Amino acid sequence: MDAGLLGRAAAMFAATNVDDLVLLAVFFGRAAGRRGEVTVVVGQFLGFAAILAVSIAGALGAGLLPDGAVRWLGVLPLLLGLRAAWQAGHQDDDEPPPATGLLGIALVCFANGGDNVGVYVPAFAATGPAGLAGYAAVFLTGVAVWCVIGRFLATRRRVARVLSRWGHVVLPAVLIALGVLILVGAF
Repeated sequence: MDAGLLGRAAAMFAATNVDDLVLLAVFFGRAAGRRGEVTVVVGQFLGFAAILAVSIAGALGAGLLPDGAVRWLGVLPLLLGLRAAWQAGHQDDDEPPPATGLLGIALVCFANGGDNVGVYVPAFAATGPAGLAGYAAVFLTGVAVWCVIGRFLATRRRVARVLSRWGHVVLPAVLIALGVLILVGAF
């Protein structure tokens, strides 16, 4: 697996999951003891596995498109980035995650991953099977790292507030850049 793909995958994961850090920090803050923390981790992995499965299925379906058409899927993250930029001014920073428990955490992760799917499908479609496996490995490792960071943030409220305040600014810029890169064939 080439270092360029690893870097792109790590950057893509980080950009599309900044908001999950805040959610994870809140979930870990609400978790009662070791069992509650395990529930948060398992719920996050289940939710993200569903996002990954939907994205891979979408990418495989995109493989049926004519040559040269896959890069036009870059319009999806570009539009998502523009939408996220527009919505950034309308964000309610005090809104807590709506559910707890294993299934609740998994569903929140999955529901929060609509932008992820829109970004992952074109990137996955533009890479071969080895690249797809690389993305999946990096993303699943990213979920584990996010859980560790989320647990850390749960005990540091100042850091959680900063992420909550600025995470919505970073996401649109990265999505727009990613869309443009896919459109110009950089992936």
